Amino acid sequence: MASNPQPATLPPIITTQPTAATVDNQPPIATPVVRAFFINIAETVRQRLGDRRPWSELVDRSAFSKPESVSDATTRIRKNYTYFRVNYLCVIALVMVFSLVTHPFSLVLLLLLLTAWIFLYLFRPADPPLVIFGRTYSERETLGILVLSTIIVIFLTSVGYVLTSALMLGMAIVSAHGAFRVPEDLFVDEPDSAGTGFLSLLKGATSAPPSAPAVTATIRV
Repeated sequence: MASNPQPATLPPIITTQPTAATVDNQPPIATPVVRAFFINIAETVRQRLGDRRPWSELVDRSAFSKPESVSDATTRIRKNYTYFRVNYLCVIALVMVFSLVTHPFSLVLLLLLLTAWIFLYLFRPADPPLVIFGRTYSERETLGILVLSTIIVIFLTSVGYVLTSALMLGMAIVSAHGAFRVPEDLFVDEPDSAGTGFLSLLKGATSAPPSAPAVTATIRV
């Protein structure tokens, strides 16, 4: 007696679809621009500070001597700057910070100016346009107002004088140290070719890899 043929077993069908719980727990597609910008700045500063030379070498009293000539002093400054460039930038930055702290009015004006640039132009989306007291400002008008405000703050207030004097004082300290520090015991590395300027920070701050949405598998037989 012939047996009835068994029906063929179909392969399982796998479909993928996101669930509500997965979507709710999913991280955002991209980090907010402002947060990523400041995270990138902090990371770059941390990496640059990691390249600084030991401060004991900077203040080693046994390595100081009077230069024999102006040419010798210039050569020393160039070699010492190549070796201690991160330390020198830290010294200049500290001098500028100290000058601003001792002039609170200039510090407040500078912080207000930086805040205006950041939130009114740098991170403000093009749409919707900027509206202040019922008047709509285009992107070109906003840029012109910020540039004019920068010129007024820098050249018509004490901010420009404080920054210029602090920068000159910091460069004088660095130049004096470089001229009197004997660089014969220093091994100068090749300068880093990676870009660490402000534009590279902006580019890194606005780039964030998107994350793929999580899915769950459903098996049908």
